[in-house]
Amino acid sequence: MTVYIDPPTWPGHGRMWSHLVSDVSYDELHAFARTLGIPERGFERDHYDLPAHRYADAVRAGAVEVGCKELLRRLTAAGLRRPKHRGRRGHREVGAG
Repeated sequence: MTVYIDPPTWPGHGRMWSHLVSDVSYDELHAFARTLGIPERGFERDHYDLPAHRYADAVRAGAVEVGCKELLRRLTAAGLRRPKHRGRRGHREVGAG
């Protein structure tokens, strides 16, 4: 099982957030999240958003610390990346996650 986490550098809702991903499967990611007590409603397209105060918990549970670019590279290489859809006029959605 390999689950990756990036540093909590993503702002949102008055907090800083990390992304938790798997480079194997969504099932693996959901199973890991369950071990941390993260509800599945926290899953967004291809990752879980994890608040900064839970970062160390994820690492202790076995998540591998990587930078955000490396996390995205691994997710994309595994074929598990699900990017946000663009709006009708090509505007990108803005926000953490």
